[in-house]
Amino acid sequence: MTGRIVATAHWTALDREGSDTCRLSRVGEGWLLVGHARFRDDLGFATLDYVVRLGEGWQTLSADLAGSHEGRGVQARITRENGVWRVNDAAQEGLENATDLDLSFTPATHLMPLRRLFASAGETLDAPAAWLRYPAARLEPLDRSYTRTGLEDVIAYAARQSGLATRLTVDRSGFVAFCPDRWEGEVTCAR
Repeated sequence: MTGRIVATAHWTALDREGSDTCRLSRVGEGWLLVGHARFRDDLGFATLDYVVRLGEGWQTLSADLAGSHEGRGVQARITRENGVWRVNDAAQEGLENATDLDLSFTPATHLMPLRRLFASAGETLDAPAAWLRYPAARLEPLDRSYTRTGLEDVIAYAARQSGLATRLTVDRSGFVAFCPDRWEGEVTCAR
């Protein structure tokens, strides 16, 4: 089920050859991200399709990843139940506080904490994530924070484990429209 499409984003990678297209849909009481990433990294060319299921409050429920990377098949099922994250049924350690999935190869998964920040009155949102550092088939903790800058469409982002600190330009949908040196995109919102 694809639901009612709310927004579609198309990004071009700035740090490598690559692109990503993702749509956000309203499905029942939750949300659905469906994306298609194509990129070249140090290991070769990857074609990855991903589906991320979200609850009403923008928290990750589960995700599926499928495709190929330099001719090898890629398949992962990521679930979160009762605070336990699993990849292909294998429990992942150290992620008890993670409410979001962060797929390292796409800007799409910034959407969840950005939507929660927009819905709150707070200036900063700490958003610990289960970080899939593709191509690894395991999740690691990623301590992220999103802070309002005073500009409506610019959010300061920092992630401790990756060392990334930057400013994200954000569309009203919650999708990132620009991440310096990494991604630039165009977002279309449904009417």
